[in-house]
Amino acid sequence: MLIRVLREYLRPYYGPLALVLLLQLVANAAALYLPTLNARIIDDGIATGDTGTIVRLGAVMLGVSVLQMAGQIGAVWFGARSAMAFGRDLRGAIFARTLDFSGREVATFGAPSLITRTTNDVQQIQQLVMMTSFMIIAAPIMMVGGVIMAFREDPGLTWTIAVAVVILGTVIGVIISQMMPLFAQQQTRIDTINRVLREQISGLRVIRAFTAEPRETDRFAVANAELTDTATRVGRRMMTLFPFVFFVMNVSTIGVTWFGAFRVADGSLQTGQLLAFIQYLTTILMSVMMATMMLMIGPRAAVSARRIAEVLDTDSSVVPPAHPVRAVHQNGHVQLQDVEFKYPGAQQPVLCSIDLEVRPGQTTAIIGSTGAGKTTLVNLIPRLFDVTGGRVLVDGVDVRDLDPDLLWSRIGLVPQKPYLFSGTVASNLRYGKPDATDDELWAALRTAQAADFVERMPGQLDAPIAQGGTNVSGGQRQRLSIARALVKKPDIYIFDDSFSALDVVTDARLRAALEGETADAGVLIVAQRVSTIRDAETIVVLDDGRIVGVGTHDELVVGCPTYAEIVESQFKAEEAAA
Repeated sequence: MLIRVLREYLRPYYGPLALVLLLQLVANAAALYLPTLNARIIDDGIATGDTGTIVRLGAVMLGVSVLQMAGQIGAVWFGARSAMAFGRDLRGAIFARTLDFSGREVATFGAPSLITRTTNDVQQIQQLVMMTSFMIIAAPIMMVGGVIMAFREDPGLTWTIAVAVVILGTVIGVIISQMMPLFAQQQTRIDTINRVLREQISGLRVIRAFTAEPRETDRFAVANAELTDTATRVGRRMMTLFPFVFFVMNVSTIGVTWFGAFRVADGSLQTGQLLAFIQYLTTILMSVMMATMMLMIGPRAAVSARRIAEVLDTDSSVVPPAHPVRAVHQNGHVQLQDVEFKYPGAQQPVLCSIDLEVRPGQTTAIIGSTGAGKTTLVNLIPRLFDVTGGRVLVDGVDVRDLDPDLLWSRIGLVPQKPYLFSGTVASNLRYGKPDATDDELWAALRTAQAADFVERMPGQLDAPIAQGGTNVSGGQRQRLSIARALVKKPDIYIFDDSFSALDVVTDARLRAALEGETADAGVLIVAQRVSTIRDAETIVVLDDGRIVGVGTHDELVVGCPTYAEIVESQFKAEEAAA
């Protein structure tokens, strides 16, 4: 998975990365030549007192050092830019795929996990690319080059390098094999703590209302402790490597000095060559340590790549048509023909044998008990889910054959849970029509009975709105959501229990104002209160996913026991008969 993700999203940056490789070659070749120059200064200059040789070789060393510095700076520059651009593209791809998901896929992954995959998991792979540009490319160059240069200085001591590398490689392999499952567990624990934290922030009012702070504190503490425990175990194993690397490096240096001293004494090796050999040994072992960092970063990046690939490889259950219809006669006519919907894995359908028609210029209402399937039904019209049986037609065309952008542009949906985005009142109202004028916004606000409180807000249309609309009341959120749909001026309005937070007087005023705004459109209202829908031309009664009554208020009171029971529970007998 890691190779596939890197190959697919690094392809545009092969050129800069090739330049990084070239610059690293130049920089590391220069670094490998410096110990040899240093040995020559010691053996040919200092030992013989030849000042000219010292100055000449010193100037060469200075030039080689400048070349090494320039190569490293260039490699870091191009590597960092490539890694950041790669992360940007990968995050964009995950976000774009997430936007294509239907409610089914979003529920499968969960919002906290999708956030973690878009942020933390991408960061792990991005860090791998960056570290590869900075260090990992250099590691094999320095390792192989160091062995060659050390062999040139003294072949008789190269066995010490082989012993040190074998010992390091064995220990590193054992530790890394233990860390792999911990990396996967760590990402899952991050998902969990994100989920718990998101729930607690979103449900802060409920937590306080039920004085559940101690319980939620304990729940967060458990998730936090689990993540801390996993991270500690990862860190403990990771930190074991570095002391061991330095221990092997120091012991190897001692060994080379010990055995090299005998070779210097018998004239087989010069002092400068011995010092150069020790430098090359240090370089080789440091390269092993850099490769160790790759082995630490790589497994975690591989886990993250698998999680990212799961998102990128998941196709939405709502599939765009191969040959979409991009033009229809626009009049807001909706038909549901023998519709059935069943959630994946469910034994029984949520909706069964639904036949429903929403005519332009008329209001169709849906009422029923909690769990009757009202919200599921209206979500089928904008294709938030696809039917598992039957058809949903908009202006005579199956929604599965319509261009999704065309379909969504025709519908103004006010969801059951109104959601406002961080920004201003104006930016939220213009969500469906970016070029709407201020006059259009105020007109929609007046219809939605929201103009009065917006006028009192500091800045009015430019008044700030917090994420989710948490700085306004529930009723104000509903009215702003209704105004947002009105600004769009769609052909089909869907109000999914959008008046539940309004008082009876505001509800009545809003519905009266809506009649003029939606006179030519198809209107579908889901409601719990009979008073909200009693004037609708057609009322549909749902019970356990089936239609048990269709008609006007007066007809259903007499002919539909389910509706009569709802009415009786909300009104006195004389009010129901009126």
